[in-house]
Amino acid sequence: MIDLQQDDGLWTVTLNNPGKANALTGSMLEELLRIAEAAQEARALILTGAGRVFSAGADIEEARAGLTTSDLWERLSGTIADLPCLTVAALNGTLAGGANGMVLACDLRIAVPAAKIFYPVMKLGFLPQPSDPKRMAALIGPARTKLILMAGQKITAVEAYEFGLVDRVVDHENLLPTARDLVADRLVADPIVASGIARLCQ
Repeated sequence: MIDLQQDDGLWTVTLNNPGKANALTGSMLEELLRIAEAAQEARALILTGAGRVFSAGADIEEARAGLTTSDLWERLSGTIADLPCLTVAALNGTLAGGANGMVLACDLRIAVPAAKIFYPVMKLGFLPQPSDPKRMAALIGPARTKLILMAGQKITAVEAYEFGLVDRVVDHENLLPTARDLVADRLVADPIVASGIARLCQ
């Protein structure tokens, strides 16, 4: 349920469980973590989903069995954040719950106009993974982070762009072409220069 395509330094990772809105199971998280750990030699990585939803978050049945408190979420987002390559989350649709972590860990985020973003942890009685509020607040500030995490608001792609949570809003047919365009320079850059620029941007 996780597809990986490798093309001359570009890794495209697709959540492929559209029948269940790309809800994430433990095995899917483990596979994503294995891919992220193996991506040290990638020059760029695009993370997207199949269908019209990026991810509904944790699979409901596995969430009830304890997946929401698994350390896999934090390990995955930490590994993505530490990758030396340029990472782009291409949101083909709505982003919900714990799936926010891997998206926040990416360098860039783009979304289709129909996408909505929400993270209803307080309503559901869970704490978010520790790094998620910090990464979100670094992008949009503490008040807007509380708007999502505490007020439980669903925000539109346009609002996310205005907040600074996503960097571009593009039509569905242009989503992956835009993502590939964003990483084009990184694919041909001197790795030392690219790594140096990445460090200067931190």
